[in-house]
Amino acid sequence: MLTDAAEAVAEIARRYDRATAFLRDRFAAVMAGETPQGRYRACYPMIGVTTGSFAKADSRLSFGHVVEPGVYATTITRPDLFRGYLTQQIGLLIENHGMPVRVGDSDTPIPLHFAMGETAYVEGSIEDTLHRPLRDIFDVPDLNTTDDHIVNGVLRLGPDGARPLAPFTAQRIDYSLARLAHYTATSPTHFQNHVLFTNYQFYMDEFVEYARAALADPGSGYTSFVGPGNTVATREQPSIPSALKSPQMPTYHLIRENHSGISMVNIGVGPSNAKTITDHIAVLRPHVWLMLGHCAGLRNSQSLGDYVLAHAYMREDHVLDDDLPVWVPIPPLAEVQVALEDAVAEVTGLAGYELKKIMRTGTVATIDNRNWELDDQRGPVQRLSQARAIALDMESATIAANGFRFRVPYGTLLCVSDKPLHGELKLPGMATAFYKRQVAQHLLIGIRAMETLRDMPLERLHSRKLRSFDETAFL
Repeated sequence: MLTDAAEAVAEIARRYDRATAFLRDRFAAVMAGETPQGRYRACYPMIGVTTGSFAKADSRLSFGHVVEPGVYATTITRPDLFRGYLTQQIGLLIENHGMPVRVGDSDTPIPLHFAMGETAYVEGSIEDTLHRPLRDIFDVPDLNTTDDHIVNGVLRLGPDGARPLAPFTAQRIDYSLARLAHYTATSPTHFQNHVLFTNYQFYMDEFVEYARAALADPGSGYTSFVGPGNTVATREQPSIPSALKSPQMPTYHLIRENHSGISMVNIGVGPSNAKTITDHIAVLRPHVWLMLGHCAGLRNSQSLGDYVLAHAYMREDHVLDDDLPVWVPIPPLAEVQVALEDAVAEVTGLAGYELKKIMRTGTVATIDNRNWELDDQRGPVQRLSQARAIALDMESATIAANGFRFRVPYGTLLCVSDKPLHGELKLPGMATAFYKRQVAQHLLIGIRAMETLRDMPLERLHSRKLRSFDETAFL
């Protein structure tokens, strides 16, 4: 039993390193020709706490305490990556309940794939070398136990009756870490706690230029810039090499101490992409994510280049219907909304009533059909009108809904790039001029909002409205 969070994390790391080293060593030996001696297995470390008191913790804090007496536990992976997070969460648990935590080995096997490390590379076919299926000798990922039942509110007790202590199990986290490296071509270790999403490469190009200037400024606090292929630029070596092959979702990380910088992801087009990437980034427990992209303005009073600050979402994307029913409201988060509005005012030089000239707040509709304009307009237009929608895109509601589902603060600021209901479509020359004029300003607004949110206390940013009445203690 341990009463010091740092000691608990150190013990978790010791057990994890021992387990993964054992699996890597056995795999190397078998691949070198050693005859397997039965099955090789090592399990994730776990941490748990038992409390018998109904005493209330500080109710102003939305995390760091369990809801009622009982046994709580979770499996842990990658303590090297989550050291700060684990130390903070375990420390709050010990402080709020005055109880020690226990660290041990769980009954959940570590799949060999997740023990190999991010840089592991195996030449040729494993089964040709082993002359038998890999799963006969080592544990492999088990999709039957790699799911989102905790964040989706489906209670599933552990073998000893323990309730979940964290929103994700170790194997679910490992699965997403592997997917992140695949989709973004950057290591999960580079991701920052503040994430910008966009659906246009123009924004990524502008982010690269912003990063160059930030690195050149010693007062910015940013120390390096990482791109696809894990290419790194610093103040001393500012050149940013291009990746030989662009990944599916190009991602850049403007690094700051304690992961307080900004990561930006080009998710491409569509709600499926939006769900895919947020499903995986969520396991890193970021402090906030924002969507910056283009949208169709639905009001004749809007002009191309105007901003739309989403206060509500009309979800016609359908990709989250099985995980988060459409009857679940997605509330605006005051802290994020204020940060975005203040950033628009700061960057544009407009405020108060004058700000209404270039920005509207209201409902953003997200749809899964890029060519919705070609459908019978009576149905879609009527629904949009009844919802009082002011803009339509293909990603924003998905990102916000997944933020709500995963308890990650979220927000949306879009830029009107066309008005299909009013016959204003972008022509090639017009589009180019629009992007040159608007993208830099839009991105700067997003960055300024992130910097405001970065300086906000966690207990204020991670709002209680994102937490249910039966929550995990870990954020």
